[in-house]
Amino acid sequence: MSYSATSQLQFDEHRVCVLIPTYNNAGTIAQLIHDVSKYTISILVVNDGSTDDTLSIIKTFPHVKVLSYAKNIGKGWALRQGFQFAVQSGFDYAISIDSDGQHFPKDLQAFISDLSVNGPAIVIGARNMDQASVPGKSSRGNKISSFWFHVETGVKMPDTQSGFRLYPVHLLKKMKWITRKFEFEIEVLVRSSWKGIPIRSVPVTVYYAPKETRISHFRPFTDFTRITILNIFLVFITFLWIKPRDFFRLNL
Repeated sequence: MSYSATSQLQFDEHRVCVLIPTYNNAGTIAQLIHDVSKYTISILVVNDGSTDDTLSIIKTFPHVKVLSYAKNIGKGWALRQGFQFAVQSGFDYAISIDSDGQHFPKDLQAFISDLSVNGPAIVIGARNMDQASVPGKSSRGNKISSFWFHVETGVKMPDTQSGFRLYPVHLLKKMKWITRKFEFEIEVLVRSSWKGIPIRSVPVTVYYAPKETRISHFRPFTDFTRITILNIFLVFITFLWIKPRDFFRLNL
């Protein structure tokens, strides 16, 4: 294994790790870890109850720390466990990257650069959603999600569904979360913004495999329903509590 000592120094300076939540990604996890390792050996993997060879593949990389549990619970739960794992391992920031091969580890440097220049925040890797390979449902879902995020926070973001993100885990460690599946990636953005944590984005590249070979654990009906219910709840909180709170803070 070879990696960039200069890049590792940057990860160490800011106490950043790469966090990989995974579930049944035996076909892509080895290549992802190999590619991430070119930039840093500070890698944490959360194995969310995989039933294929994912765990045994992860264990072939001795520098990778792995947290594994038997029952598949959901991506949100894996991220929540990963945040705790990162803090316990001495990190202040974790860059989450999906394990299905759609993200490019070369873009890790964009997050480090943004953190160095602009300071603590949740930084979202904004994808080019206009390219031909992006599934129509992903593009539409992202537009809807970004609209509701703006309603709930007043913050405009080009991409609120990207899983490629830098999280300031040291600022999130005392927060209590209510979701466990894909909708957690909405909850963490909205509630962090309410808490005063900046939300920014950096452009990243993305690869969508052909439909016949694409691996996705997102269940369109079930997961869109869960996200919709969460957004309804967050909108109620926005207008019943957050906006009145902010109004009084500005006018006292």
